[in-house]
Amino acid sequence: MRNFMVYSGGVKLFFGTHIVDKVSKYLDRYSKLLIVTGRSSARISGALNDIVRVLEENGVEYSVWDKAFPNPTDKLLYDLVEYYRCVLFEGFIGIGGGSVLDLVKAARVLVVGGGKIDEYIKGTRKPPEKQPFMLAVNLTHGTGSEIDRFSVITLEETGEKVGFTTGYPTVSIDDPRYTVSLPIDQTIYTSLDAFAHAVESATSKYSSPYTELLARESISYIVEYLPKTINDQRNVEYRYWLLYASMIAGISIDHGYTHIPHILEHILTGYNSKLSHGAGLAILYKELIGLIYKAYPEIMAKLLKPIDQTLKPISGDYVKAVKAYNSFIEKLGFDETLSDYGFTSSELNRLIDRYGDQLINEINRLSGITLSIEEIKEILNKLL
Repeated sequence: MRNFMVYSGGVKLFFGTHIVDKVSKYLDRYSKLLIVTGRSSARISGALNDIVRVLEENGVEYSVWDKAFPNPTDKLLYDLVEYYRCVLFEGFIGIGGGSVLDLVKAARVLVVGGGKIDEYIKGTRKPPEKQPFMLAVNLTHGTGSEIDRFSVITLEETGEKVGFTTGYPTVSIDDPRYTVSLPIDQTIYTSLDAFAHAVESATSKYSSPYTELLARESISYIVEYLPKTINDQRNVEYRYWLLYASMIAGISIDHGYTHIPHILEHILTGYNSKLSHGAGLAILYKELIGLIYKAYPEIMAKLLKPIDQTLKPISGDYVKAVKAYNSFIEKLGFDETLSDYGFTSSELNRLIDRYGDQLINEINRLSGITLSIEEIKEILNKLL
């Protein structure tokens, strides 16, 4: 397992085991930094202790703000920004999964640019080019938030969960040792999130041979190492390759974007925060993988070869693709449905009606697949 550095977009990412000392030279120029974490994962993973050691060795003061939670809201964001401004920190260290890193990315924008976050979401304000320092210490092999320029925030008043451009971290760390403490369900959820990133970035309106290359590589490692990790959860080598798969899928969505599955998943988890992002995607893919296969059979046959080598680059093989995916997740032990999270048919129908034209416009902007509101309702109801 080799340690290496990746430079993508605006971030330098250090990948490998025991790599935290590589960021020492980026930290010693500051006098006071704010560490943002969730309630416990940063401590349990060992990442917080490693970062604190490096800070103390370099004489950098720090405080720990451990109030982050999954699907962060605009209210939580404003609380973080107020605390940062009151104490006059010089930069951020985010230690966590996508929720923590997304929260910090959005906070940097507001600290410098001011205003409300929905102004940046709507495009009436642009993220400032110069933002406070941010070290992203990633704790999951799923979101790619440590390597991309996006953030996802839930607006409390409307329940909308929205992705938008905020900017890259300054420096990031991907150490597979920090992921071995992931519970089994999060191990599956985050890896299937990366799987979704690969599929969508290779099949969106913004896809390219480059995103397809990254996607194929990512999926091959996920299919090989996720089952192994489930059977041996403390194996750092297995986690290394899942983390690598997630990282390159993160680069892929940074170039190719996501589309229909993520658009629908954001609606579902914006409404019901009990549904984990990765779980929502895994459920949606039970049906949507066939839809995507029908539209892009040549690309999808290559992407899904690791789960079914007999797939042909023809639209008619979408049924086989659905069976192959469902067989794969069943072997992982994933059998969740939308009804497991309390969704009902009438609730789903009302939810989709609520977004109406906005939903269709977003699908058309990112995807080459045409869907009607009624077709979306039919798909979601099959997943109850």
